[in-house]
Amino acid sequence: MATRALESTQAPSRLRALVDRESVGALLLAGSFPFLFLHERYQPDLALGLGSTTLDVRLSDIALLVVVGAAAAAAVRLGLGRLRAARVLWITGLALLAWLALETLRPASRSDAQFDEHLVSFLKLCEYGLLAAAVPLLVRRASDLTIAVGALVLWAAVAVAVAIAQFFGLDVFGAWNPGWRQPSFLGHHDLAALSALALALAVAGIAARRESIPAATLFPVALAAGVLGLVVAGSVAAAGGLAFGALVAWLAARRRYAPSWRRVLALAATVAVVAGGVSAVRGDALADFLRFVGVRGDTLPQGVETSSQRTVLAYIGLRVFQDHPLVGVGWQRSSRPDVFEPYLPDAHKRFPDVVELAFPAAGREWGVQNLYIQMLADAGVIGLALTLAVGATGIALAWKAAARAPAPWAAGAGLLAICALLTLAGEWASLGIVPGIPLQAATCLVLGLAAAGVAVAAEAGRD
Repeated sequence: MATRALESTQAPSRLRALVDRESVGALLLAGSFPFLFLHERYQPDLALGLGSTTLDVRLSDIALLVVVGAAAAAAVRLGLGRLRAARVLWITGLALLAWLALETLRPASRSDAQFDEHLVSFLKLCEYGLLAAAVPLLVRRASDLTIAVGALVLWAAVAVAVAIAQFFGLDVFGAWNPGWRQPSFLGHHDLAALSALALALAVAGIAARRESIPAATLFPVALAAGVLGLVVAGSVAAAGGLAFGALVAWLAARRRYAPSWRRVLALAATVAVVAGGVSAVRGDALADFLRFVGVRGDTLPQGVETSSQRTVLAYIGLRVFQDHPLVGVGWQRSSRPDVFEPYLPDAHKRFPDVVELAFPAAGREWGVQNLYIQMLADAGVIGLALTLAVGATGIALAWKAAARAPAPWAAGAGLLAICALLTLAGEWASLGIVPGIPLQAATCLVLGLAAAGVAVAAEAGRD
C-alpha cells in the first residue's frame, strides 16, 4: 500500500516535470494533430470568396496557424538561431516554392479555366510548408519532443483502432467492405502516413535502444499501431518505403549504437510482417497486377484495376514530360483535358486491354497519381530535382542528428525522421500533388524534426 501511494504521488510530479511553462509551444503542436490528421470531409469549414473560386478554411488550417503563431512568438523571444543548422533545407524548400510559384503564375497557367483553384492549391502547399520551420522553433528539449511524439502515437493508435473496427465490419467514416483495406477517419494514403510516423518511432527504438527515443514508454503502442495501421491501410508503396527506411535507419545507427543481430532481426521481422500483411490485404490488387503484366492468367479485366490504371496514368504523365521536359506544362495542369487528350490515342494503343473507364477524360480527370511523375509533367525536370533535393536534404540532416547530436532525444529524432521520410517518400509514389492533406502535414512535420535534431548537434559543436 505504501509503495502504491508513493507511486501515485510521483506520477503527478513526473507529469509536472514534463509539462512546464516552456512546453506551451510543444503542447500547441501536439494539440494540432487531431485536426491535421483528420480528413477534410469531417471538419467544418468556412468558405471565403477568392475570384471565381472559394477558399475553404477548416479546423486544420486554424490549428496550423496557431502552431505557426506559437513558433513566431518563440522566434521573437528566443531568436531564429535554431533554424541556422538546417539552412540548406530552408534554401532548397524556398527554391522549390519559388519555382512552383512561377509554374502557377506562368501565362499558360493564368489562362487556364481552373487557375483560381490551382492558385489556392499552391497557397495551401505553402501554408503547410510552414509547419517544417515551426517544429524546430517549438521542439527544443527532450520533454518537448516527448509531448509531440507521444500525442502523435496516441492519435495514430486511435485512427488504427477505428480502421481495425472498420475491417471487421463497423460501417463508419466511409468504411470499405469488411476484410478490405480501410480508411479510418483519414483515407488510405493519410492513414498510412500517420501509421508510418508511429512505426518510425518504433524502428528508431529497435535500431538504437528503447530508452534512447522520445516517449519510450509508448514504444509498444507505436509498434502495434504502426504495423497494424500500414497493414490495414494496404499501401504497397508505403511498405516498400518502410523496407528502405528501416535499412537506412539501421545504417545510421550502426556507429553510435552498434545494433546487435537480434535488433537487426527484429527490424527485418517488422518489415516482413508489414509486407506480408499488406500483401494479404491487397491480394486481389496484386493478382490483378500480375495478370496485367502477363505473369498470371489471361483473363481480361472487367472493371478498373488499380495497377493497370496507375500504369496508364504514369504513361500519359511521362509523355507530357517528354514534350515539356524542362519546365513542364504548369502547376497541376497535367490533369487538364486539353493537356492529356492528345496522348490518349497512343495510350489506348499501348494498353489495349485496359478498360475505358481507367483512362482519363473530360469529367474524370484522374491526374497522374504519382508525385514524382506529376512533378515532371507539371514542373519539368527542374521541379522534380528541387523536390528530390528537399527530401535528400532532410535525410542528410536527420543522419547528422542521429550520428552527432549529443542528446539522446535529438539522435532519436534523427533516426525517426530517416525512417519516416523514406516511408512517406514511398507513399507519395501512389498519390499525385495534393496539398493540404495529412500526408503533406506528416512530411513537413518530419522535415521539421530532422531540423530540430540537427540544431542540437550544431549547438553542441559550438559549445
